[in-house]
Amino acid sequence: QVQLVESGGGLVQAGGSLRLSCAASGRTFTNSAMGWFRQAPGKEREFVTTISWFGDSTYYADSAKGRFTISRDNAKNTLYLQMNSLKPEDTAVYYCAASKRYGSGSVWPHEYDYWGQGTQVTVSS
Repeated sequence: QVQLVESGGGLVQAGGSLRLSCAASGRTFTNSAMGWFRQAPGKEREFVTTISWFGDSTYYADSAKGRFTISRDNAKNTLYLQMNSLKPEDTAVYYCAASKRYGSGSVWPHEYDYWGQGTQVTVSS
């Protein structure tokens, strides 16, 4: 089993940057693809980005391309999301997730097996 704990959220002005971290416990982190999702108030959870278990393949939602970077450090059991040029529409609770079944990553929430509790990101205009 994998337990995930996000950190690094907060309040930032538009144009600013934040770096989210997701600390994973359990030995299956290195065998799991990872993803970041977000959910704004009144909206469904949406895909942001995913990374393969080895870290050699990534995929981004159009909203994240060119501004966000996903990375992982398997030695530290940690996933990261570097967010630059933040916009007010990026305001949401951000969740990390682990998928044991889809090693190359996935855009679909139902293909992830474990979820963190989320961290709030608020971007002011």
